[in-house]
Amino acid sequence: MSTEPAAAEGHPGPADTDAPGAGQGAEATGPEETGPEETGTEESGTEEGTGTPDAAETGEGAGAAADQAGAAAEGEGVSEAAAEAAAQRELQERIAQRKAAKEGPIAAGGKLSGTAADLLAAVRAVESGERPAAAFSAPAPAPRKVVAEPVRRAPAAAPTGPAEPAAEAVDAVRAVLTEGGAPASLAAPAAATLGEGADSTLRDDPWQLLRLPGVRPEQADGFARALLGAECGPDDERRGRAVTVWLLEQAAVAGHTALDAPVLVQALGKRDVPNPDEALQSAIAEGDAMVFQDALEEPGGPARAPESAQETGAEDEDGGEDGEEAERPVRVLVGLERYALAEESLADGLARLVNSLSKEDSSQALADWEPAAAAAAGSTAELIRAVAGHGLVLHTGAEAARAEPAALVQAAARLGLRVCAAAHSADGRRRLAEQFGPGAPEGIAVTVSGLLSGAEGPGRDRDGALAVDLLVVLDAPQLDVETAAMLAESLPDGARLVLSGDPSVLWSAGPGRVFADLLAARVCPQIASRTPDPGPVGELVSGIGIGELNQVEAPGKEVVIVPVRDAAEAIHRAVQLVADSVPRAIGVPSEQTQVITPGHGGAAGTRALNAALKERLNPGPGRFGGFDPGDRIAYVPAPGRTLPGRVVRADAEGLHLDCAGTPVVVPQDAVERTVRHGWALTAHQAVGLRWPAAVVVLPGDATQALSRPWVYTAFGRGERHLSVVHGADAALPRAVAEVAAKPRTTRLQTLLRTQVPPTQ
Repeated sequence: MSTEPAAAEGHPGPADTDAPGAGQGAEATGPEETGPEETGTEESGTEEGTGTPDAAETGEGAGAAADQAGAAAEGEGVSEAAAEAAAQRELQERIAQRKAAKEGPIAAGGKLSGTAADLLAAVRAVESGERPAAAFSAPAPAPRKVVAEPVRRAPAAAPTGPAEPAAEAVDAVRAVLTEGGAPASLAAPAAATLGEGADSTLRDDPWQLLRLPGVRPEQADGFARALLGAECGPDDERRGRAVTVWLLEQAAVAGHTALDAPVLVQALGKRDVPNPDEALQSAIAEGDAMVFQDALEEPGGPARAPESAQETGAEDEDGGEDGEEAERPVRVLVGLERYALAEESLADGLARLVNSLSKEDSSQALADWEPAAAAAAGSTAELIRAVAGHGLVLHTGAEAARAEPAALVQAAARLGLRVCAAAHSADGRRRLAEQFGPGAPEGIAVTVSGLLSGAEGPGRDRDGALAVDLLVVLDAPQLDVETAAMLAESLPDGARLVLSGDPSVLWSAGPGRVFADLLAARVCPQIASRTPDPGPVGELVSGIGIGELNQVEAPGKEVVIVPVRDAAEAIHRAVQLVADSVPRAIGVPSEQTQVITPGHGGAAGTRALNAALKERLNPGPGRFGGFDPGDRIAYVPAPGRTLPGRVVRADAEGLHLDCAGTPVVVPQDAVERTVRHGWALTAHQAVGLRWPAAVVVLPGDATQALSRPWVYTAFGRGERHLSVVHGADAALPRAVAEVAAKPRTTRLQTLLRTQVPPTQ
């Protein structure tokens, strides 16, 4: 295999990009074009998001788009997506209620009260290096009461989102939008998002329009000018608060659960907010944002929870021992309540699992599990022994390493434990079930979404906890903070949780970096698999994981490099590979070969590739929203979830799909925002999925999107064969060697270390 490409011609960035360096097909939309499902980009919540909200809003991962803004399709009864949404709402309510019941604010910080001057001082103290006010600690959450009898919940009951607004309310909002020059299409989502009196809300505070997906500050500014006239100005307090929340939301889309206060202040300045400090302080005082003070980790020592002024002697002016302790440096972070509560709840739930196994229980379990460990070998035996003695265990490894958690699940089942294994996708569930072989208990392999919704898995006990003694979650890097919090909240005391996955792949679509944070926190045993992926593709991908793009021997054409000069040639060669070369030379049919490219936009993005592949493989008029029976599609029932499938037919009921054997009906009005052609996907859509063959297209106009995790993920999607249509020139080896995952600002490590001592 050779990784030396032919000279690539220079090209401008993707045609749909709205900012320099976006690289993921960001779409620029004017005020008249912006709808509820259109935002800055179409790749959401990836490590391509940068460390600042200003970059996050315009770069890779800066906005949910058609593949991330879908509503669940409605078939007969309530869909899995609807049930999942209902489960999410219920668990989020439980999280919020438990937090509200605490006697004080959350352990590592909380929503500040007091005067505006105090709030502003807390932010400025960090910027100037002074000692900020300390946060308060809180008592541990009350232990969960467990009822053993499992009760299957019907996944039916709640709607998928806010109640549909009345026609009169929509008409009233439409009138205000029209008066302000905003698209009338925003009326229904505005009425649903802003609730009762939405028209009055918009008149009183036009910048509330920023709460709608896809609306940008410049568009809200134009709307406000039309409504307020001379009263409208950049120094309006309402504008400052709204832009602050919008920046935090864009940061969440880019993967951050919070932002450093100085970073947020700087971003506000770039958004023409005249006094960013006051805007931030106003947003905090009004409860639109939350501020946290997390103690910075001391060199050579674990992080500790910020303590109250009384505990640290913050008011001790003598500079004694207590005063010195109070002056420990802290980091002031600002975030949205939604993600703050989820991260706090996740830390609480994981700490509960770690601490709920007594020494006596662990000793007995070690004895019970030892025969199974003795019968295994290598890292499989290590995993079994670790799980026997601990409530939380991390397991790392690539595709072949999935055999180890599968062996663990089978061993637990033989011991009579209630066990369940969940994967990120239906394809992952299928591959996991194959590891079990014939005779495995039915329903033991599920998807994470199906488990949470109640559509799959063991059901729940009367207290709402999952009826399991051991839960194994594969594809753990794809867990965002909210999903992980719901899983942790759903486990009963005494249960064991194993998170398994490949730490080198792309992170979750939603905010947070749960698996990476847990690995870094070292609060539980970590078992690294010693089972490598086989063959030339496995050898190539393993090298990429450590930053090396190696040449590998591929006598059976398992790995093929196809140099191209420009995007047009890249599309031509990709179509040729899928339609002819791979089926003829490798024996993998076209329908089992997946094309992967960095972004949706650009001369060789998914749109251009899908158009060319459809014309060659399934030409047709596209009578139903651009689709014909037989088209390969990517269906997004919820943000961050991509389900590959095929169009079966279309009728008055909607677009009928077959997604991994599951029939799905997408209503006509939801097709445009939830269904795309799927011959070509991005690596973010493809993570967690595998195909017999993969064709990775690296056009010269998308080189800024390349990183080691992106290349690792894309190249690892082919089980038997990988073709690389290479127009990225030297950007490919440079990305593998030098471009790591861009950081995400999160609080999970700090929160965990305050509750669980490090194991190493």
